[in-house]
Amino acid sequence: MDITTERSLVRELAKQYAEIAAHPANAERKARIIDNNSLVPGRPIVWIDEVPWFEMDFDGSLAPRCERPEFAEIERFFRVMLFRWKHMQADMVAEDTYYIGKAFERTGIGVSVREDTSSTDDKNWIVSHHYDDQLDTEEKVERLGLPVVTVRPDIDAKKLEFAREVIGDIIPVELRGHMIYYSPWDEISTLRGVTAILTDMAERPELMHRTIQKFTEYHTSLCEQMLEQGLLAHNLSSLHCTPAYTRELPAADYDGGNLRFKDIWFRGMAQIFSSVSPAMHEEFDLQYMRPMMERCGLAYYGCCEALDNKISLLKKTPNMRKIGVSPWADVRKCAEQMGGGYVFARKPNPAMVMGDFDEEAVRRETRETVEACLENKCPYELVLKDISTVSYRAENLFKWNKAVQETIDEYY
Repeated sequence: MDITTERSLVRELAKQYAEIAAHPANAERKARIIDNNSLVPGRPIVWIDEVPWFEMDFDGSLAPRCERPEFAEIERFFRVMLFRWKHMQADMVAEDTYYIGKAFERTGIGVSVREDTSSTDDKNWIVSHHYDDQLDTEEKVERLGLPVVTVRPDIDAKKLEFAREVIGDIIPVELRGHMIYYSPWDEISTLRGVTAILTDMAERPELMHRTIQKFTEYHTSLCEQMLEQGLLAHNLSSLHCTPAYTRELPAADYDGGNLRFKDIWFRGMAQIFSSVSPAMHEEFDLQYMRPMMERCGLAYYGCCEALDNKISLLKKTPNMRKIGVSPWADVRKCAEQMGGGYVFARKPNPAMVMGDFDEEAVRRETRETVEACLENKCPYELVLKDISTVSYRAENLFKWNKAVQETIDEYY
């Protein structure tokens, strides 16, 4: 395809996207998200994220046409957003700006992942991992270094100029920074393996304390460098699969200049800690993470780990705003402890959308969440994520969205 044809194709997609971005549903949804994140109870937000897009193209609308990378990047964004809008909106927000993520590079810390993987589908990046243990002694841990972050304004300028020339008269084009994604134990697990970590917490706690101390230094340095170099953002639409719009960030005294930590969200987790006690969760994760977390304006903690017996620990963080409620958590127990003080960030079971779709099971799961949150006056959201497969049945996601929305309709 020649460059003129690719340009015309991307411009046509941009025009279609601009039409949906102008739809009043976006403003209504954004207002509900802002209220929800400010602990104002109302109809819950429903999002669908981390979609296996390689399984979704049942009608050809997701198939890329552009060959040049600079066009293909923009094309893919518009195709995905138009597909979402047509088939599984949930409470998605089509923003009225095309954002380009700020470019940067970072050095390593002196060790790289060594692993064996196994997969059942070559198209799926979700695979089984077996990691080599490379941090089994304090000597190896001590050799780890700190990352160096380098901004790339040259890349930003090139992308910005290109996108504005191609679609800037159709939709505004702007740079946007990134979020804080603070998950040291996710990273440590790729350098040791989960079994070794859990065993050494009991048998070699000194080694594990030194390990998390080192990774705390590493992640804190990374966050500080990104802040200093203007790579973080306060105006994100999504914070690792959760709607992030809020009226509380940036802080009230922000003057429009350089951002501070108190102007942005913090996103933290320790997914492998589902198997540890509350005391060990505090000892090996939260006490190390809390200083960085408390420097930020608002905090969201939790992902796939069940936290129903650890919420009292999370309440120690004064700026905690969202708490993850995974498919393995006791929904009612979480709602009773959180009440109206936190956003109940419910993650429905993604296994519901693989294989044969069981609509009644989805409705039961949704009712359980809605009723627990209503009874305990919890502001809440339902975010279907970690969808590794829909068994090549794209309609499963459409059916899930329909069943969830209709179930919520019974209460609102």
